[in-house]
Amino acid sequence: MGSLLKGVSGVRWGELRDARQLPAGDIPPLLSRIAYGGEDTARLGIDELGDLVCALGFVVGEATASTVPFLLELAGAPQVPCKAELLELLESIYRTEQWHSSAAAAGVPKRTSFHEQPPWEIACRVAVRAGRPIIEGLASSVRPEETEPARKLLRTMDEVPPFPKI
Repeated sequence: MGSLLKGVSGVRWGELRDARQLPAGDIPPLLSRIAYGGEDTARLGIDELGDLVCALGFVVGEATASTVPFLLELAGAPQVPCKAELLELLESIYRTEQWHSSAAAAGVPKRTSFHEQPPWEIACRVAVRAGRPIIEGLASSVRPEETEPARKLLRTMDEVPPFPKI
């Protein structure tokens, strides 16, 4: 995959499920399109990837946390366009509480169908938080199109705890 995204091949994407509960094998080519395509290609790739890792803007899947480090890598790479869109996707991933809300409403001890999903949300938040140095670097950028979304994500990370209660 080039100098960016070297670790993508080390993830067993075919064994993971995306936010639609389908095999996550479409994620690596989209990451590559974002990394190596032009601005229009990257923008479309981010939009398509958003559907796979944060469906409807608020549902994450098993593969989402594995995708976050690559989103952070792309956001921090100088040659990658559409950093604002990447940061907005990361914020959506961080804010996700769909499975936690559903588990709380269902009463987890009585219904176990939500057993796996809440940890996915926690893993996503932990993964986004691990990229804080990259986000802080973008927040101090001279480009306002990068600065504001990065600062917004940092505020979200400060306001929303990493471990929501069920």
